[in-house]
Amino acid sequence: MKDYSLTTLFTAEKVPFKFDGRVLYHSEDYELVYLTLNPGESMEMHSQPFEVVFFVLEGKASLTVGDQVVKAEPGFTVSVRPGVMRAWRNSGNVPFRVLVNKLIGKI
Repeated sequence: MKDYSLTTLFTAEKVPFKFDGRVLYHSEDYELVYLTLNPGESMEMHSQPFEVVFFVLEGKASLTVGDQVVKAEPGFTVSVRPGVMRAWRNSGNVPFRVLVNKLIGKI
């Protein structure tokens, strides 16, 4: 058994929804997803039963969290508590890329 695992962005498993999301790492406690929303793409409101921490890599987008809208750009980190409704929208003209850190083990 190896002491490490190696995954590349282009060979990582794709997420099972319409956006370009790649699962870079997954365990029973934690998942790391690289998500791209192209210009004009948006995600429907949804929630998760665990905390999620987003780190914005590229582009600008709006994150609707409950009834508030947060403008996010590169270098921003946003954490969303379990059960809180949220959705991303890329209204810019370049791809929006974000690392999605799912703290699954904190359920």
